[in-house]
Amino acid sequence: MLIPARMSEAEEQRWVSVMLDKLAAQESKRLIGDAELGERAERLSVQYFDGRARPTSVRWVTNQNTRWGSCTPSEGSIRLSHRLQGMPEYVVDYVLLHELAHLLVPGHGPRFWRLLEAYPRTERARGYLEGVVAAGRLPHRPAADAD
Repeated sequence: MLIPARMSEAEEQRWVSVMLDKLAAQESKRLIGDAELGERAERLSVQYFDGRARPTSVRWVTNQNTRWGSCTPSEGSIRLSHRLQGMPEYVVDYVLLHELAHLLVPGHGPRFWRLLEAYPRTERARGYLEGVVAAGRLPHRPAADAD
């Protein structure tokens, strides 16, 4: 967060607290639970894959820090990284569709990517996720240098 350098330490702490509260409120409105995530996956499967991708479970997990999602086709289970929570809906939908596609086609061959061509925001979502990864690699400046 950028704040004016002229702010006192007390003003800075108050402003950071206000902004964090606002962000938390916004994020809590956008978060969905596992049940809603499963319903969302079902709707996406019907819309883009004629209902052919039928996961047995879809849930958020906190142990995926290098992947956005994973799928175990033999079990029909899909797991999405908690890091997706609060991201735009089209990004979460893309990752869900990506994992649903693995229930139909293992691997990332041409047939797999043809399935995802049905989703009109595939490239945009991939770009968003690439941007998040790239931003995470940027050096973080101390707050004093952020003016």
